Parts: sequence; C-alpha cells; structure tokens
Amino acid sequence: MATNSSTDRSNLVPFSSRLKEGKALAQDVWSIFAAANLPADCINLGQGYMNFAPPKWVTEAAKEALQSVAPNHYSHPRGRIRLREAIKAFYGPQLNRDLDVESEILVTSGANEGQYSVFTAFLEQGDEVIMFEPFFDQYLPSVTFNGGKPVYVPLHPPKDSKLKSSSCEWAIDFDELRRAITPRTKMIIVNTPHNPVGKVFTKQELEGIASIAEEFNLLVMSDEVYDCLVFDGKEHVRIANLPGMWDRTVTVCSAGKAFAATGWRIGWLIGPAYIIQPTLAATTRIVFCSNSPLQEAAASGLEQAKERKFFETQLAEYAERRQILCDAFDQLGLKYTVPEGSYFILLDISQVKFPEDYPFPKSVLGRGRDFRACWFIAVEVGVSSIPVSEFYCEEHANIGEAYARFAFCKDVDTLKAAVQRLYRLKDYIGA
Repeated sequence: MATNSSTDRSNLVPFSSRLKEGKALAQDVWSIFAAANLPADCINLGQGYMNFAPPKWVTEAAKEALQSVAPNHYSHPRGRIRLREAIKAFYGPQLNRDLDVESEILVTSGANEGQYSVFTAFLEQGDEVIMFEPFFDQYLPSVTFNGGKPVYVPLHPPKDSKLKSSSCEWAIDFDELRRAITPRTKMIIVNTPHNPVGKVFTKQELEGIASIAEEFNLLVMSDEVYDCLVFDGKEHVRIANLPGMWDRTVTVCSAGKAFAATGWRIGWLIGPAYIIQPTLAATTRIVFCSNSPLQEAAASGLEQAKERKFFETQLAEYAERRQILCDAFDQLGLKYTVPEGSYFILLDISQVKFPEDYPFPKSVLGRGRDFRACWFIAVEVGVSSIPVSEFYCEEHANIGEAYARFAFCKDVDTLKAAVQRLYRLKDYIGA
C-alpha cells in the first residue's frame, strides 16, 4: 500500500544513544580535513597513510594467494595458520615465550577491530577504561559502544620554552593516574610508540603502570602498532614482558603499519588464552574472519623480514623522512616535539597568526583554535595537518590546541615539496 505523503515523517525510528556518546555522529577531524574539502593541490601530511606501495615481495605474495584456491575462501576465525605460525616465530622471541598458535594469537580485521573485540569481550555496562591523552580517536567509540566509560589521564607536555623537545618529555603524573582509578575501573590502554605524540614509554613508566594494574586487578591493552618504528636506538619495551604482566596484557599489532599496507586491514592480538579465547568469541560474531589472501601476504612479510633486513631498512628510511620535517621546523623557529617512535611530529602552532575575520568554514568554527590554525595553514600554505585537540576530552582540549600533527609517512619528494611550502609560515608567525 502506498504511503500517505501527508503523514508526518519527522519522528521515525530513533538511532541508538551510543552513537552520540561515542561522538560517532559528530563531524570528525578526518572528514573536515578530507582532501575533498581542501585545495586540490594541498599536500596531505594530515592523515597517517602512506603514499607509497608496500614492498613488492609482499604484494607478490598477495597476488600468489589470489591466484590459488584456498585463500579466496573463509579462513578460521583465529586467522590462517600460516600467519599465526609466522606471528609465533616473529614475536615469540620478543616476548620470551613459546606462543601457542591455537590459544594465544588471534588475527583480526585490522588492529582497530581487534581492540573493539577485546572491549566487547570484557566490558560490562559502566566499566571504566583509562585512556592517556592525547588518544587515538577510535578508542572512544569502541569503549562507549560496548558500554564502557572512558576516563582521561593527560600526558603533560614539557613546560620549558626550548624550541626542540623530545617525545619522552611528555610525562605521566602517576598520582593523577592513581586518582583516576575507581572500583569500576577495568582496563588501561597503553599506546607505545604513541600516536600522536611519538612517545616511547620507558621501562620505568611501564613498571609504574604495571604496578597499578596489579594492585587494582586491571586488564592492560597495549597498542603497539608502531613497534617497528622506534628511532635513535631507543628500546621498545613490551609491557607484557614485565613481571606478572603477561597474565593481564593483550598486545595489539598491525600489518598495515608494519608493511605500509594500511588498507589491508590485517592486525593481530597476542596474549594469554583467558583474554584471547573470549575475544575470539566476540570477533567471530563481529566479522567471523579476516581477509584471507592478505593474511597470506602478511605471513610472507613476517617470514622474510629478518632475512631481508626489512624493518632495519624501513626504519632508516623513516628516520630520513622525519629529519626532513625536523630540519624545516628548525628553520622556521617553531617549537616541536621530536618523536622517538611512530611517524608523526607535533608542531606548536600557537604562534601562527591568522586574521580573525578569515573565511573559515562552519565545520572549524566553535572548535579549538588549532582547527582554525590547521585550516588556515592548509589553505594559505598548502599543507594539511591534523589539529590535536581532537584527541582530547573537552576538559583537557586546551592542552591539544597548541599543536598540529604532521605525518611523515610520505615519500621523500612529497615531504621536500611540503617543506618548501611550509617555509611560507614565516609570514604568519607572531611574537
């Protein structure tokens, strides 16, 4: 029967409140600063994806998998056995464990889906999750969609006025962390190397977090997707290796970050059976299984990485890219944070001046000053970045308003072209 066109259609079935609580309906920073909204020739140093291909020997493995039969069909929800065996061989020595491929490794549809499945498996309504700010923005909806309540503990930026500081100077206030714990706290998220700060948590810092986790019986989600990008001889410490912490830690890793293949959406979780098995039950009902042929390619990558010295070579290439941006920021005389890990640099943009009557779009008005500064830089200078207040709760957003995040996961020519444009910022730097 045809619908009566005069019937009031303004009050149809409402969407779930969880979308609002997780800020999923708000226009996010990625859509505001999408290439479609910016000048056509704007160089994108905002979003953290590469503009170069994965290694050819890894993509060849993907082609080979596509041309055979089995990898074109469902994989076991745990992940393809070849990839789980490769994860065991690669990460087992780093974790000082003989990993069980049946109960201690789980392949997921990207690291993000793996994290979501952990929250689904372990959070009850009202359970609290500690998140260090600035935080990867997907954490918030992943927690709230599963009934959790985020509790924010900021990393404190260095207070001195020097132009160049290290990401290690972004500090945890452990008294503040302890005060954030309540009887409802169930989990702490640790992200090292950290996005967007680039901080590589020290063993002493991780021991402090571990002590609190042990005292209050907390689960630790250790997001280590940038574990292959640790610079300057710094040590990447895995919190799961600290005394007592294997039993309460799930380690999150990413093929996309490891092999410059972010669109493949292949990640994995490593942890004790009591964490992995419930998470398997959750992920089986969320996605059932992950992309089969690209699991084969990721397996090939891990199998050959050591012999090819791939991660050592890749790290040197990223160090060169990092240096290009650091040299430019030195020339500009703007304060910035040198990252010890990941592929992001935070630039202090508090001294970048723009006209108050500049024709900003509505999407950046009413947001932090960093949104307007980043928009102005993208339009007038031609290089996009991401405003860091997006990675804070409203209460602490003022900390992030001083910074823009620049990604250096781009080829050298692109970075050099971006630097030439960034030198124009000299015209907009105020006292």
